[in-house]
Amino acid sequence: MTDESSDVGGEALEGELLTRLRVIEDQPLESRSVTYVQLHDELRSRLEGGDSPGARG
Repeated sequence: MTDESSDVGGEALEGELLTRLRVIEDQPLESRSVTYVQLHDELRSRLEGGDSPGARG
């Protein structure tokens, strides 16, 4: 049995990520690397934040 509310939230996050990636791809080549680094850092921070004891339910 799956929790449908978390599936919907996951779909929203996935859609947000895809939108951001499209925006990055539309930027001039010189700007993309900086923006990809920012996105990478944000995603890494979110993932590592999930490892903290306070993030677990």
